[in-house]
Amino acid sequence: MPWLMQKTGKKTAGRALPNKRVWITMKVTQIVELSKSRSKVYIEQEFAFVLYKGELRLYCVREGEEITEEAYRIIMEEVLPKRAKLRAMNLLKSREYTTSQLRRKLAQGCYPEKVIQQALDYVASFHYTDDLRYAVSFITSHESDRSRRRIEQDLSGKGIPKEVIAKAWFQWEEQGGVLEEQAIIDSLLKKKHYNPEQTDYKEQQRLFAFLLRKGFSAEQIRKALHADCDI
Repeated sequence: MPWLMQKTGKKTAGRALPNKRVWITMKVTQIVELSKSRSKVYIEQEFAFVLYKGELRLYCVREGEEITEEAYRIIMEEVLPKRAKLRAMNLLKSREYTTSQLRRKLAQGCYPEKVIQQALDYVASFHYTDDLRYAVSFITSHESDRSRRRIEQDLSGKGIPKEVIAKAWFQWEEQGGVLEEQAIIDSLLKKKHYNPEQTDYKEQQRLFAFLLRKGFSAEQIRKALHADCDI
């Protein structure tokens, strides 16, 4: 924020006066058109935020001129937080996001980091985002087609912390979840109509690669394929 706290150095009745908030004047150094309706605003050579054309006029944001304290405050504390919260809510209407995924989506909209965090805190306060719930749901959805290692890799890729993933496994197991990887491999091979006596070496290699991508170990796969160690 472009404010500094300045000490007055004065005393009244033996007490120091409270510090004053001083506005540091800042110049709009560049306005770059992002689309027909939106523009990127740069203040003192650094990207600040994106505004609609009408907002540029409303808050008198002009290239080469200083932005007023009141305009900056309204933009950063009212206009952008409201817009980011609505954007987050609209995204969550169509599907569930992890906190990390939603952060990336909002960042794509060029919202300042402070505004993004406010939007994330807002939706989280209503439990619209819940990484633990997301992880448990993800495990449940893939308990029959992926290994534990692959599931954990996928969750990590979605930005879910290791400790949350561990809690999700515990919660899933508490709900009766059991992951039997050898049985999963057998089930996947059955869906592929695998018959060790009728499958040639090339097809075994293809199935081997398919199961490796699911996160299963080479030993588990060879056992299920009834294959030699050189596959």
